[in-house]
Amino acid sequence: MKHRFALLLVAASLALLTGCATGPVGRTRYDSVAHRPQNPGNVKVKVSLANRAVYVMEGDRPLLVTATSIGTRSNPTPTGSFRVTNKIEKKRSNSYGFSVEGDRIRPVKRANATGRYVGFPMAYWVEFKPAYGFHEGSVWPSVEGRTHGCLRLHPNVAPKFFALTRPGTPVHIAQSQPEDSTLGRNLKRPQDYADPDPANSILISEAAFRAPSGPLFAD
Repeated sequence: MKHRFALLLVAASLALLTGCATGPVGRTRYDSVAHRPQNPGNVKVKVSLANRAVYVMEGDRPLLVTATSIGTRSNPTPTGSFRVTNKIEKKRSNSYGFSVEGDRIRPVKRANATGRYVGFPMAYWVEFKPAYGFHEGSVWPSVEGRTHGCLRLHPNVAPKFFALTRPGTPVHIAQSQPEDSTLGRNLKRPQDYADPDPANSILISEAAFRAPSGPLFAD
């Protein structure tokens, strides 16, 4: 799987639930507004595979609505009812990453590493099933899946999702959700999905993990 990792600044203010701000190069910079829950214990996550959308809800109140990348046909995202089991802010892949031998850094599967293995960064990891979770990464607009089953969230959005969930948060993943026809009807998609990764020397370092530059919640 070709992961993409974009290091972007969080937009200062957003007017719409799935709104965007204009970036410095004239391109729409992706972000999704998040709202603080009144009772964190009532938060639930709903994922629509057909709409490639994540809905974080507190009852009927949307806390976060955002686009996601899903698994491929050969490595599909699992469907069903789950609960968040684990959260790791600075997670690295156990399967895909780099073989580091002095100044030589090669992308490899872990099994093929001949030097020191360093996993690809998967920041703001929220696990709902062993080896499956939400994490930061590129979010492609195409209908076809792009991951090995995980659910990727835009770098500007992943910290917000991380803050809204906790161990025990329900996660329901299905082909469609009722919110597809309302909240997700005109869901905006990131435009920076094909941006190149940072240099491998950055990806194997702590610089691959960046804290949010602005507030997580709009209220």
